[in-house]
Amino acid sequence: MVRFAHMADCHLGGWKYPPLQDLNFKSFQKAMEICIKERPDFVLIAGDLFDTAFPGIEILKDTFAEFKKLKDAKIPCFIIAGSHDYSVSGKTFLDVLEKAGFCKNVEDVEEKDGFLLLNPTIHGGVALYGYPGRKSGLEIPDLRRVKFNDSPGMFKIFMLHTTLDKVRGSLPIDAIESDKLPKSDYYALGHIHIDFQYENFVYPGPIFPNNFQELEDLHHGGFYIVDTELPNVFKRIDLKLKEVVSLTIELKNALTATQKIISELEKHELNDKVILLRLRGELDNGSISDIKLQKIEEFAKDRGAYFLLKNTHDLKTKDPDIDVKIEESENVEDETIKVFSEENPSQLNILIPPLMAALSVEKQEGETSETFTNRLMDGSKKVLNF
Repeated sequence: MVRFAHMADCHLGGWKYPPLQDLNFKSFQKAMEICIKERPDFVLIAGDLFDTAFPGIEILKDTFAEFKKLKDAKIPCFIIAGSHDYSVSGKTFLDVLEKAGFCKNVEDVEEKDGFLLLNPTIHGGVALYGYPGRKSGLEIPDLRRVKFNDSPGMFKIFMLHTTLDKVRGSLPIDAIESDKLPKSDYYALGHIHIDFQYENFVYPGPIFPNNFQELEDLHHGGFYIVDTELPNVFKRIDLKLKEVVSLTIELKNALTATQKIISELEKHELNDKVILLRLRGELDNGSISDIKLQKIEEFAKDRGAYFLLKNTHDLKTKDPDIDVKIEESENVEDETIKVFSEENPSQLNILIPPLMAALSVEKQEGETSETFTNRLMDGSKKVLNF
């Protein structure tokens, strides 16, 4: 029988806004505090401890301090790299954590007869196997040829940071088939930011939401404590540090929008809350720059809001009436592509429209530049089948 904590996707250092970066870290700090109080046999972190392979020095110092508390409590921690803290060179700050004796990276792989043989990390009667996540899902082809160096009679845990077919739904992305993975007693998954269980495949979701949409959907993060002796094996631990208030406001007139937004905020208790302000609609009068966002932020701050996060992605200005005649086309872009294709015949021309669409995505509110760049690259690779 075994009892352990399973968390993933901490993304420490990921938010660009200091109050949300701080809240993210405090959620991780709270998770560690609960683990020390609950005293599981060990803690699992299934990838993306950090938001990048090379986090800032302050994030590192604070994170090391939390791991020291766990070590002082004599609770072992096992970890794998995720797609964010993975490095092509194979060197990350997870190595520094391990060398300091704070955790053990359970990735131990050797290639043999065309297969990837995973060697276990043994802890008591438990055999832990791990395979890291990589950028753009590049770990998935490897996972299809993974085998265990067997550990008979032991409780097997497989730590992965990837997309499972059971969680993918209808999304057109590659995913590892659950029946292609070696048999294990528990699959400690990370990478998909939702609370999801399928049989013994478990995603705990993030320690703290990682962007505006996730804050809307999840409000807070969490993790699991798994106890195989209990009838209800999975105990969900929610990390509710701040209440989230989500407001969606439809706008038509940018000139009166500031007062309309403030009037809507006045209807809510804002003190010590994270306010998510989503602005949407098509503006008949004025432009987005006419909305005094700084005044709105100051109003929320004066009302004691912990932080106001705004999203204007769905707020548009009406297209101006421009009388431009383009022969045999209603669209400048389509006409340009047509002319270019006629003058430069190639089978690759059919990729131009979907590639332009993939490159036209916008940076989301709260999304880091690295995440946005990776998203652009992923979309382009799918179009090019690369």
